[in-house]
Amino acid sequence: MRPNQLSFFIRQRSNILLAPPFLLATAFFGSLALAASLFDKHGGLQHRIARVWAHACVLFSGATLQVIGLENIPAETAVFASNHTSYMDTPVVFASLPFQFRILAKKELWTLPFIGWYLDRSGQIPIDTANPRTTLSSFAAGVKTLRGGLNVFVFPEGGRTPDGNLQTFLNGAAFLAIRGQVPLVPIALVGVRDLLPMHTRHFYPSPNGTPLKLIFGKPIQTKHHHLRESEALTAQLREAIDQLIQQHS
Repeated sequence: MRPNQLSFFIRQRSNILLAPPFLLATAFFGSLALAASLFDKHGGLQHRIARVWAHACVLFSGATLQVIGLENIPAETAVFASNHTSYMDTPVVFASLPFQFRILAKKELWTLPFIGWYLDRSGQIPIDTANPRTTLSSFAAGVKTLRGGLNVFVFPEGGRTPDGNLQTFLNGAAFLAIRGQVPLVPIALVGVRDLLPMHTRHFYPSPNGTPLKLIFGKPIQTKHHHLRESEALTAQLREAIDQLIQQHS
């Protein structure tokens, strides 16, 4: 099969076989989570529904998922931070992290049907990077979440990478970890960008069955660190994630 024929086949397979059940699963589980929010005020049940949705999304995308480094998850509450490569990152994260957590995410996601509704009703934390006052308020909510015993997840790049390379990290994850005096856990996502690249709506599952990978790195301790060390801690986090990507690509 010629390359252009293969590309056409892949796009049509995505349009006909993969995208419809993916979208239906999002609508179904989004509706289920909204219904659960009527009596689930703390988001626990909604989170479990989101995990089932995430596993369904990975399945319907035609991919498989491998989680590595579970032994690096600390027993205590922590901030988890990952590279951001694709819209599929969120399902992969929900399918992989075996505990309750809340996401610190761009407020633009709150405008999306079903996904935004879930984020709003389940206690996730919106952040507006263009408004310093709102940003500080979001960080305060994140610290409160940590002190309440829930883990927080952050994409420190602030948005998806356009070329697959790590972008500049914002200091939010380090700030939260230092303020909460909890570990900062690096996470690397490998292969997710290839599955659903930026600026496309087609799934491209690996032809040889190579799984998507989510890798937990060793926790970075923040106890006795001060906020003035946020930048150095952010650089350490970025380096740790970069090394995980290189090791598992």
